[in-house]
Amino acid sequence: MDLSFAVASSSCSSSFHLLSLNSRKFSLFQFNPNLSIKSTNSTTNSLFWRQNHPIRVRALNDDGFVREDVPHLTDFLPHLPSYPNPLHYSQAYAIVKQTFVGPEDAVAQQIVVRKDSPRGVHFRRAGPREKVYFKPEEVRACIVTCGGLCPGINTVIREIVCGLNYMYGVDDILGIMGGYRGFYSKNTINLTPKVVNDIHKRGGTFLCTSRGGHDTNKIVDNIQDRGINQVYIIGGDGTQRGAALIYKEVEKRGLQVVVAGIPKTIDNDIAVIDKSFGFDTAVEEAQRAINAAHVEVESVENGVGIVKLMGRYSGFIAMFATLASRDVDCCLIPESPFYLEGPGGLFEFIEQRIKENGHMVIVIAEGAGQEYVKDHFSKVKKMEINMKYIDPTYMIRAVPSNASDNIYCTLLAQSAVHGAMAGYTGFTVGPVNSRHAYIPIARVTEAQNTVKLTDRTWARLLASTNQPSFLNSNETLQETVDRETADRIPNLKINST
Repeated sequence: MDLSFAVASSSCSSSFHLLSLNSRKFSLFQFNPNLSIKSTNSTTNSLFWRQNHPIRVRALNDDGFVREDVPHLTDFLPHLPSYPNPLHYSQAYAIVKQTFVGPEDAVAQQIVVRKDSPRGVHFRRAGPREKVYFKPEEVRACIVTCGGLCPGINTVIREIVCGLNYMYGVDDILGIMGGYRGFYSKNTINLTPKVVNDIHKRGGTFLCTSRGGHDTNKIVDNIQDRGINQVYIIGGDGTQRGAALIYKEVEKRGLQVVVAGIPKTIDNDIAVIDKSFGFDTAVEEAQRAINAAHVEVESVENGVGIVKLMGRYSGFIAMFATLASRDVDCCLIPESPFYLEGPGGLFEFIEQRIKENGHMVIVIAEGAGQEYVKDHFSKVKKMEINMKYIDPTYMIRAVPSNASDNIYCTLLAQSAVHGAMAGYTGFTVGPVNSRHAYIPIARVTEAQNTVKLTDRTWARLLASTNQPSFLNSNETLQETVDRETADRIPNLKINST
């Protein structure tokens, strides 16, 4: 099967042909050869695969509008009754001009388009619906947090509890302690607005966390035994993959249980959504470490400050902290290859910058090879320097979320509650172009979000720090650009013949 990918740039349009999709690296689409994303005059429903995870795609008309939809309880429980939304009688929503989101409201994944280009992929808009599929008195919800710490987790927990109680009158809410394994070790706590009243002022997670411990059958067995019918799962891409498995098992058993994911990663490496909660706080807190490094190296002769920030695979925190700081001379991230020695290398640049300014500050994402920089100045005595190494990782992870993230966490939590009450399941929630949407879990777990070296943000950073690219040849740059071109393939126009 041959696929033709039409790529349009800002200055010209060209065709990019991928002749073979045999390797796993490029096996991004697996679908019926007769399926065409170009829609016909009639509404069609098709099954679309991304890395073997089914995503429902509905082409609504012939202008290229495509909606990647999320599952609903009525997909496998067709006779489920619905009820009027309690928000009809809410004082908070009494003066809202349009209380409920329309059934056809959608959020576009791409908002910068050309005049004649297809409208592209859209997601179901998040928010309250006119009908709900749960009576408040029959809801038994649970919340679980998994994976590493991140600013804002407690705010999400608080707002899920308060949203369920204040907006929908739900009183029965359980906190699952210690991550996924808490489901089958029977560690729970009853959550009320009073219990969670001030937890947003603390760092960490009120429910404790752990990595691993996912046993789908055990978890669903206990969900069923406890009579839980709404599951809210807060965690990163691995946790969301676990949520998808829970949803599939729930569907297999025909249970009236919704599974809602709230994506969490301090590194901002979750795909599709604009950013992850806690990221703004992390960038803000990173400024303290950068400022401290700058003060230290300014106060000594030949001072070199190295600040290591989170980002094993994605350098967003390092990049945005550098752009915000203005005190950084060099930023190194995993996505941007660099070489150390020789003309145009990192060490040459460091020596030049020290000779010019008498000091310098380097920000390094944890996956960018910070050990080589440290070892060079520890062992190679070309120049007498005073090196200050600062690693604020755990200080950043453990702080409470700032005002911006608190607002964001509130929107995430309330959107998840609205979606669950409306019967949507197997979804994760997040902002797409500043509008909150319900996104199939497979979309946010299919690939990691990374810094695109060919985008303008990285160019802005290079212009701000005035650092070279450190690429030792055009071949290295071309390889990086080619890899990013492959990453863009999922967003391109597809014709199947």
